[in-house]
Amino acid sequence: MTHDHDLVLRPTEAQKTAALAPPPGRTGGDLVVETLRSLGATTVFGLPGQHALGTFDALGRSDLRLIGLRVENNAAFAADAYGRLTGEAVPLLLSTGPGALTALPALAEAAAASAPVVAIASQVPSAGLGGGRRGHLHELRDQAASFRDVVKSVHEARTPSQIPSVIAAAWESALTAPHGPVWVEIPEDVLRAETIVPQVTGVDATPHDLAPRPELTALAAHWLERAERPVIIAGGGVVRSDAAKKLRELAERLNAPVVTTFGGKGAFPWNHPLSLQSWLEDRHMTDFLEDADVLLVVGSGLGELSSNYHTFFPEGRVVQIDADLGKLESNHAGLGIHADARLALQALLETVSERPDPGAPERVRAVLAAVAERLSTQDVALEQSLLASIRAALPARSPSFWDMTILAYWAWSAFDPKHPNTMHSAQGAGGLGYAFPAALGACAAEPDTPVLAVSGDGGAMYSLAELATARQYDLDVTWLIVDDGGYGILREYMSQSFDGRTTGTELTRPDFVALAESFGVPAATTTPDSLRADLAKALSTPGPSVLVLPATLKMFAPTHV
Repeated sequence: MTHDHDLVLRPTEAQKTAALAPPPGRTGGDLVVETLRSLGATTVFGLPGQHALGTFDALGRSDLRLIGLRVENNAAFAADAYGRLTGEAVPLLLSTGPGALTALPALAEAAAASAPVVAIASQVPSAGLGGGRRGHLHELRDQAASFRDVVKSVHEARTPSQIPSVIAAAWESALTAPHGPVWVEIPEDVLRAETIVPQVTGVDATPHDLAPRPELTALAAHWLERAERPVIIAGGGVVRSDAAKKLRELAERLNAPVVTTFGGKGAFPWNHPLSLQSWLEDRHMTDFLEDADVLLVVGSGLGELSSNYHTFFPEGRVVQIDADLGKLESNHAGLGIHADARLALQALLETVSERPDPGAPERVRAVLAAVAERLSTQDVALEQSLLASIRAALPARSPSFWDMTILAYWAWSAFDPKHPNTMHSAQGAGGLGYAFPAALGACAAEPDTPVLAVSGDGGAMYSLAELATARQYDLDVTWLIVDDGGYGILREYMSQSFDGRTTGTELTRPDFVALAESFGVPAATTTPDSLRADLAKALSTPGPSVLVLPATLKMFAPTHV
């Protein structure tokens, strides 16, 4: 009798020949590159460093495409965006010590946004590992410890033979729900050493499905189909699992209004009769959600931004679906379903019955009208007109990437993304400098589609070096820089909190137009009145470009204080 665990894959004749006569001069770096190619990688991001040269030498002899950025953190942001758009694991190649640590903030964003980045870093030579202080260049007492609490998993190879299996395990971890960044490190001498390991082929790193338990979805379906006022909150997990169509089908079957979180924008059609859009920072919306007798939360942990700064307290039953086990019931008690959003929504669709509710669209219209009425009493026409101009100029399928700046804070609530997985920001971890390098990664993922990046002048300073990257690879990104002479949102927060006083928020900045042109990137100054036309022209012109908008913006009045 043959058991499954007795079955083995027999090598083909070609594999036998390759094993008997592997190419000469191959190193541990070649094993890294061959493993990535075997896993399906086509593009890598990063930049070289002394200890990582063995990997980059092998990379130069391969057909992998390298997008080399100027700063490690920006390379990680670019990889993050590539992973978000494609849903694929994406390699990020880093060096040791300072090079590795410089990427840490961007990996924190990838972790918060569940982006499948596979960071592969070098290490000091093997003799310097183990906590000794031998004084190697870039030496850290425990490099992996610096990343362990940020990334999803840590993997270390200490011999050439370990490299394929270690990278495959990391790859599988990155792509198993919830997606997330992973960390791999390999000593310099292992990357440089010649190896007798045959050429890497047929590496398998199939992610595990995270299916819901049927008794949980059965109970959730029972509650939902019998609810009087069900509402759905759709988070980023819906977008990442490509479940927008299933969400819409479920909402229409239940006649349940849907609000999307800022990370879930595009998960539900903006102008659908059941769409509450994304006005989560509004008390009218908070009250409406609290009044739901059954609240279905899909792919969101209901954190600070999604709960109107923790002023949201649901009064009815809560069903929460999330692939991140740690987020279940972390903020509100309820029925937690640990599952991938797509599989859980499919299970609900197979179980739940039709729920008639002809009054649901009118309740949605009433909430949105109340939000609009509140905004109409504030002097925010400029901000609304800028978003309208950007939406009109940006092609519907074009991705947009937004830095932590006032216009992005507006966009979280008020911008119609048109399609799933087309609007992204750094609201997961909240670091500056995300938009432009992320947009470069998106250009690499979708080379025939113009991409928009939106930054303030403060955030733009983090990314200026990547104008050289945009020009070197001729990436089709338009960078809109809103220049208000400082950290605008921090200026506003400080002024409101400290009797009008601000400290450290005012900035001396360059002539962004002249600076961009010095890199060979076309640039111009625009105005609120000409923004739509100028942006449409820039987006329709191939290659990188910069638009600078001198404007001082303000936020709509908060409702959580």
